[in-house]
Amino acid sequence: MSQYIDVFSSAQAFQEEDLRDKTAVIIDVLRATSTIVTATSNGARGVIPVRDMAAASKIAQNLDASRYLLCGEKDGKKIEGYHMGNSPLEYERETVEDKTLILNTTNGTIAISRSSLANRIIIGSYLNLRQVVQALQETEDEIVLVCAGWRGRLSLEDLLCAGQIIYELTDGKLPPQSRDGAKVAFGLYEKFGDDVEGVVKTSNHAVRLEHLVGQEEVTYCCQTNLLDVLPVMEDGIIVDFHGKTKEEK
Repeated sequence: MSQYIDVFSSAQAFQEEDLRDKTAVIIDVLRATSTIVTATSNGARGVIPVRDMAAASKIAQNLDASRYLLCGEKDGKKIEGYHMGNSPLEYERETVEDKTLILNTTNGTIAISRSSLANRIIIGSYLNLRQVVQALQETEDEIVLVCAGWRGRLSLEDLLCAGQIIYELTDGKLPPQSRDGAKVAFGLYEKFGDDVEGVVKTSNHAVRLEHLVGQEEVTYCCQTNLLDVLPVMEDGIIVDFHGKTKEEK
């Protein structure tokens, strides 16, 4: 495993060049990466993350209308005219199976888009944390965990998830060459890791969401190792690494 581990606290906390040739894990617990992991687990053909509605519309014009769903939110609310919002609980198998999802969110898909120079992009959440850790154990790249945050600001739930990934990846022994961001995330998990859901529910974003959608989604997003999928970016579309053939891998 690489001794170099870093964490960025938001989608705006780094220059795109900072990720060149590294393995990047994108984390947006509430809710984009949790939604992507859920959709992938439920048989979505793939997820195309976009920065804004204009990009989503342009892509949709080139796809068979029966094969895609426009999905996303702005400021936590479903975008008018879209098929679905950004609630992972919406992404049931009967809705998303064999569909290509075009996803546009306030923070998560921006973080993914800004990570395009990474050697590999992995979608991480509590739901698939074990799969993320296993993938990182096998990489020789430098590792960067990108927390989506909220409009350029730190989000507690993302940083705490990053800390747990690092803690499990390093067996609780942070490498001395780890960067300051990794040290902060690791320390946060050491302090609050015994009550992830309780801590996440006190976060600013969870409180925002509670007013919009209630606590059920937050509870769902805090379930650790619920799903055995590893969504990765391949040529602009997110697919399950485990669903690829040996030749594709």
